[in-house]
Amino acid sequence: MPTEQLIQRSQQEQPAKSEKNTINSVAKAFGSACKSYDLVARLQRYSGRKLLSYLPDATRSTVLDLGCGTGFFADTLADNYQTVCALDISKEMLNFSKTNRSAKIHWLNADIQNLPIKDNSVDIVYSNLAIQWCEPLTDTFVEIKRVLKPGGIFIFSTLLDGTLAELKSSWQKVDNDQHVIDFNSLAIVEQAVTDAQLSINELQQSAITLDYDNVYHLAKELKGLGANHLPRKSKKGLAGKAGWQNMSNAYDVYKDSAGNYPATYQLCIGVVVKS
Repeated sequence: MPTEQLIQRSQQEQPAKSEKNTINSVAKAFGSACKSYDLVARLQRYSGRKLLSYLPDATRSTVLDLGCGTGFFADTLADNYQTVCALDISKEMLNFSKTNRSAKIHWLNADIQNLPIKDNSVDIVYSNLAIQWCEPLTDTFVEIKRVLKPGGIFIFSTLLDGTLAELKSSWQKVDNDQHVIDFNSLAIVEQAVTDAQLSINELQQSAITLDYDNVYHLAKELKGLGANHLPRKSKKGLAGKAGWQNMSNAYDVYKDSAGNYPATYQLCIGVVVKS
């Protein structure tokens, strides 16, 4: 299918001002990370490759990559499928991708919950660690269902409650402010899929642990990923040198025998189908 036949020319209802502010802040956080993202994206590479194993062998398919970031996996999709559209909320990410990725890919700057894509036009939607930024989650699945063809498949990864538990616990020893993002539980993701009237083929949770040299290494990687967007944080700016030191001291309880600082990510892999 020619790419232009996918694009929805008429605009859907625009998000409310408060929602738009959140969208803009997420876009800004990830846009500032575009040049460093691929250097620190260990978890993204792992989950993205895991998703590839669920892709159907149907080369003539039309594929939509939601939250494509730097376009790393959009490149792989373009090698295997006839038509690939890659969408991201960050213009900076897309500008980086256009320069560094396949010329076959059509790039779209848009919000996942307001897709500029026609109804029933996409065979496969692929999304690697992006929908955790979307609220309410049911609306996300409803919008993805809208653009999928009957029988179309949505393959995604997201982060769940319990992610960065070590960091969250360590910060709680310092103050009551939010320093770590709160993610949805697996039950909430499952309910959102059900409410959107999509069929579940696969929905699994697994714990992935990455090692860091110290807590500053962890914080730097999270910032490099743009994953430091905290919508419910009451205090702006850093916690201060003393706060960071106290948190680091509290994190020592998790340090392993080799001196590494572990951080656990609760990863959800989902495969759902539009009946």
